[in-house]
Amino acid sequence: MPLSRSALPPSTMTTLGCALFATRWLQAPLYFGLVAAQGVYVYKFFNELWLLIEHVISGRADETHVMLAVLKLVDVVMIANLLIMVIVGGYETFVSRIGLQGHRDQPEWLSHVNSNVLKVKLATAIVGISSVHLLQMFVDVHHTPRHDLLWGTVIHMAFIASAAILAYMSGPMAAHETRGHADHGSQEPVVVPRQRDGGDGEPGSAAEERIEAAGFPARKFLEMFDDSHLRSPAPQTLARLGKVDFIGRKGNVVLVGPPGTGKTHLAVALGVRACQAGHRVLFATAAEWAARLGDAKAGGRLAKELARLGEYPVLIVDELGYVPLEGEAAHLLFQLVSHRYERGSLIVTSDRPVGRWDEVFGDAGVASATVDRLVHHAEVITLDADSYRARGLRTAALGGQGGSGF
Repeated sequence: MPLSRSALPPSTMTTLGCALFATRWLQAPLYFGLVAAQGVYVYKFFNELWLLIEHVISGRADETHVMLAVLKLVDVVMIANLLIMVIVGGYETFVSRIGLQGHRDQPEWLSHVNSNVLKVKLATAIVGISSVHLLQMFVDVHHTPRHDLLWGTVIHMAFIASAAILAYMSGPMAAHETRGHADHGSQEPVVVPRQRDGGDGEPGSAAEERIEAAGFPARKFLEMFDDSHLRSPAPQTLARLGKVDFIGRKGNVVLVGPPGTGKTHLAVALGVRACQAGHRVLFATAAEWAARLGDAKAGGRLAKELARLGEYPVLIVDELGYVPLEGEAAHLLFQLVSHRYERGSLIVTSDRPVGRWDEVFGDAGVASATVDRLVHHAEVITLDADSYRARGLRTAALGGQGGSGF
C-alpha cells in the first residue's frame, strides 16, 4: 500500500520538503547563462552601432538605412531589457532573494514583482519588441514581401491579444493572492503585548484577538471620528484610507498636523480596520519603539527583533516629534523604517511636517534618509483643524458641553 503523507513522520516530511525546495538552485546556472546571452547582445549592439557610424561617415547610408539601423539598435536594447527582467525578476521570484530592498538603484518594477506580474511584464515587453519588428517592415515596405508583412501583422496582433488576456487575468489572480495572505495571517500564532487599556471583554473572533493584541491605547473607529471641524483633508480622503488598500501595496500613511487634530484617533482607527481585514498590527509611540529597539540592540537581538517586526503587515509609530530622538534612538528608528521599506506598511503620526523632521532626529542626514524611504510609497495627509481640546474649553466657557469626537 502506498505510504500516505500523514503516515510519514514530521522529521521525514521536513527533510523531503527541504530537499525538494533546495532543487530551486538548479535554476541558478540557467540565469547565469542568460547573463552570458546579455553579453552577446551588448557585443551585437556595439557592432551594429559601429557599422552604422561607418556607413554614415562614408556616405553610403540614406535616411531609410539610418532609420532601419536605429530600429535594429532599439530592438537589441528591448530584448536586453527583457533579459534583465527574466534574469533579475525570475531569480528573485523562483530561486532566492537578491536583497535589493533599500538599494538606491532598485528597479521600480522589482519592488512588487511576483510570478503573475512577471508574466504580464514579459508579455508587454514582447509586444514592444514585436512592434519594433513590424515598424522595420513598414519602413522598408518596398523591400518587404507582402506575405511577410501580412504574417508579421497577424503575429503582432496575436501578441497584443495574449498580453491583454494576461493583464485581464492578473486582476482576479492578484485579488485571490491578497485574500490568501490575509487568511494565512489570521491563522498564525501571535505573541504581542497586551492592549494598554486592559480591555475586559473576551475576544469573540480572530479580528477581535488581533485588535486586543495590537497594543492600542484605546479603541477608536473611523465612524467615531468627527470630521466636521476639519479644513483638510476632504472626508473622501479619509474614506479611501479606510479601505486600507495601502497595506496590500506595502505603502505607508503619514498623518501630520498640530496637537488635538485627531492624528492618533485616525492612526488607531486605521489599525483597527487593518485588524478587521485580517492583518496583524502593533502600536507604540516613537519613543517606545526607540526604547524597544534599544533594548534589543543592547541584548544583541536587534536583527532578530527587526525580522520579527517584519512579520507584521502594519506598524503604527505615534507621536513622532513630540519627544526629540537623541543619538542612537534616531538611528534605530531609521533602521526600523529602512527594514520595512517596500516590505510592510507604517502608519506614522507627527506634529510637524516631514520637511522639519531634522529637528526630530537631530541629524539632517538620518532625517533625510528616513523621510526618503518612508514617503516613497506613502500618502502624506495633513490634518488642518483647530484642536478639539481647545474647542472643548471654548464650549465649556460658553456654558455648553464639549464633545471629544477624537
